[in-house]
Amino acid sequence: MEKPLKILHAALNNRVMVELRSGRSYQGVLDGYDVPHMNLVIKNADEIVNGESHGKHSTVILRGDNIIYVSP
Repeated sequence: MEKPLKILHAALNNRVMVELRSGRSYQGVLDGYDVPHMNLVIKNADEIVNGESHGKHSTVILRGDNIIYVSP
């Protein structure tokens, strides 16, 4: 079984989908993360709210406490 941080590291520079507690999600390229808090930096992100596109962002920083899951 692979550890979550190993999977997250393998997803660097690849597209991921991140679901937040608020019901909002982001799809974009994982540019970086920090180990103690699992904050994520997503580039070229599409913001999705209630299944509908809500805009594009060049860079988004997501706080680890708000993340439900990250899908590579």
